[in-house]
Amino acid sequence: MSERDRAVLAVERRGWPGPGAKEREIRERLGISPTRYYQLLNALLDDPRALAHDPVTVNRLRRLREARRGRR
Repeated sequence: MSERDRAVLAVERRGWPGPGAKEREIRERLGISPTRYYQLLNALLDDPRALAHDPVTVNRLRRLREARRGRR
């Protein structure tokens, strides 16, 4: 996993106080757009290395993703 991949998971692991704070952090810390961030994050959820690195975050996000898919 790259440093950027680990940074994406670290951003997702944090709690966010209000709207806009997370997007600001994505732009400032990672230097990418929120859209690109979510593309990278979604790919990481299917990467076994991400699961090994941060199983709690990855499993939580996988559950959320599956719940969203189930509502469609």
